[in-house]
Formats: sequence, structure tokens, C-alpha cells
Amino acid sequence: MNSSSSPSSSSSSSSHTHYSTSSSDTDTPPSSSAAVRRALRLIQSEDLSLKIEAAKDIRRLTKTSQRCRRQLADAVKPLVCMLRVGDDDSVELSESALLALLNLAVKDEKNKISIVEAGALEPIISFLKSQNSILRECATASLLTLSASSINKQVISATGAIPLLVDILRNGNTQAKVDAVMALSNLSTHSNNLDIILKTNPIPSIVSLLKTCKKSSKTAEKCCALIESLVGFHEGRTALTSEEGGILAVVEVLENGSLQSREHAVGALLTLCQSDRFKYREPILREGVIPGLLELTVQGTPKSQSKAHALLCLLRDAPYPRSELQPDTLENIVCNIISQIDGDEQSGKAKKMLAEMVQVSMEQSLKQLQQRALKRVEKKYSEECQSRPLSRYQWSGVTRYSRLMDMKSAST
Repeated sequence: MNSSSSPSSSSSSSSHTHYSTSSSDTDTPPSSSAAVRRALRLIQSEDLSLKIEAAKDIRRLTKTSQRCRRQLADAVKPLVCMLRVGDDDSVELSESALLALLNLAVKDEKNKISIVEAGALEPIISFLKSQNSILRECATASLLTLSASSINKQVISATGAIPLLVDILRNGNTQAKVDAVMALSNLSTHSNNLDIILKTNPIPSIVSLLKTCKKSSKTAEKCCALIESLVGFHEGRTALTSEEGGILAVVEVLENGSLQSREHAVGALLTLCQSDRFKYREPILREGVIPGLLELTVQGTPKSQSKAHALLCLLRDAPYPRSELQPDTLENIVCNIISQIDGDEQSGKAKKMLAEMVQVSMEQSLKQLQQRALKRVEKKYSEECQSRPLSRYQWSGVTRYSRLMDMKSAST
């Protein structure tokens, strides 16, 4: 989640921060064993105030300790019972139970599954409909965590959670929107859920969030992952291109996003162009996509590089391969596109990026040549070594050459 955004309630905010920013879990300190036993005893109490105290202790103990999550697994059923008796008039009871379950589920697949099996989804779904913003936010964060389990995805969808999550995405506060889009992204990886998500028309809300979030954030990655999946359908493509600034938002991620975000962004644009090149070519070109695509061809993931090259081929004037007299080099493809771009600024930027791309390509080629040369030298000396021993001076020469090539490779 995007830690720069925070929900309206301070308690909910702290619940989000602990699992979004923690880099690793810690072992349980010896003093925690007694605290674990005490929490398990109190959570079984008939006194609601003691149950709330126990839930808060469980939340604290499981904040960073995987061992405590395992030791406190028996608290799942009593906590779910607390959810069932809670309502809008007992916010503290419901919130403390939700946050304890949330921490129990983080990085613990068994607890994720047991929480759902214990019947937690029914009250969680009811909290999504609540008039209380704290309960809505906690419920959304809970679904985000529970939906990370592949076993839970279809079960969550069957409860009717998807339309409610899209409603949070439309009308919630910033943190709730982030949690909702991440939960939807988790659920979308189950094929049956994509149709349900598509029917709720989520793209305008996804694009709205994408426009406002940092393009290198995890939020942008999940937004683009959803968009890439949804534009595989006619309704998704229509929704994206009908939304003002929709394609531009994707292009901005392609330029400034993380490696994974850029892969989703170029995948979404490629899907558009492959579905109907004549319809989508101009809208994509109009948003100045060429510089970002050029950079991806040399600096993206292997999938990004392949998709960027394929999209560049589709964006040129003639979509089919040239004759042997005009080979389909990347430079030729890009020059063809640049010649059709309106506006000196976009064209100049694309030409500059092309020059930089050629320079990077030359440097990479030089590095590969150096590496091949080093392998040949090593192979030659290895063969000579098998036929006759090398002198101390010969081995010294091989070592110096290897170091020199390593230094040259590092400098490029």
C-alpha cells in the first residue's frame, strides 16, 4: 500500500502502516510467551471489555512476529465471534477484532484461510456497507490481506465483495481507495472474477486513482495490472479510451513507473493496439508514448522489451514487415513513426531518445564483445594448460587481462 496516504482514523492508519512498511518479521521475545497465554485466556472471557483488551494485545503481539501469529492462531474463532456480535453501535469491539485478525493474517497463509473458514467474511462484508467510516476502512484492509490467498479469491467474490470494493474505490478516502484497488487486483488473478469486476465499470475510478498516485508506487503497479487485464475485453478498452486522460495516465506510468508497473503499462497499450490498430494507434501516439517505449527496449524487463518492440512495430505507418532492402531495424521503425508525429517538442524528444537508445545499444554490444573475448582467452589458456603447464608469468597475464576486462565492463 501507499504509505504516503492515510485513512481518516488514526487507529486505522496505524493498522495499515505496520504491515505495509515492515521489511521483515522479528522473533518473539521470551517475555511474549506469557503475554500470548494471557491473551488467549482473556479472548475467551465473557466480559466484552476483557475481549477488547485481549484483541488489542493480539494485534500488538502479531505486529511483527510470525511466531506469535502461529502461537495465537487459536484466537481466530473467538475474534470472529466478536465480529458477529459487533455492529455500528459497538465500533470499538468490531474494530479491535478486525485489526487483530488483520495482523494474524499478514504473511500467514494458514491464518488467512482459517479466518475465512471461521465465517469472518459475512460480518466483514456487512462492515463494507456500514455508515461508519472506520469499520469500512478496516473491512477493506482485511479483504486486501485475505484476498492475497489463492484459496480465498473465489470465496470472497461469491460473497458479493467486488461491487462493494469498487464502490469504496469510487467514494472512499485515499487509503481506502488504495486498499480497494489492491484487493481488486488480487481478486482479478482468478479468471472468473474478471467478468464480475468488468461489469462494475471500475476503470474510471482506477484511472482517477492512477492520475493522483505516485507513478513509481505499488498503487500505480496494481492500477496498471488491473487495466492491462480489463483492456483484454471490448468494454474495458472502450472505458479506458473514453475516460479523459486514461491513455495518458498509462503512458506516464510507462515512462516513470517501476519495472513491473512499466511492464503492465506497455502490455495494456499493446493489447489496445493489437485489438484494433487503426482505432487505437493515433490516440496512443498522441500522448507521446515513443520516448518511453524507446527506453523500455533497452532498459525494461525482457517482457517489457519484447512488448515495447512489438508496439513500436504496430505504431509505425505500415504495420507489415518491409522488404529485405529495408530491414525492420528498430531505428527504421522509430524513424518512420517520428516522421508522422505532430509537434516539434514531441518529435525532438523522440529523436533525442532514439540517439540515446543507439548509444546504450552500442555500449551493450561492446560489453558483450568484451565478455566473448574474455571467454575465448580463458578457453585458449585452459586448453594450453591441459597440454602443458603455464608458467607463473603466463598465469599473471591471464589474471591482469581478466581484471582489465572486468573494469571495462563495469565502466560501461
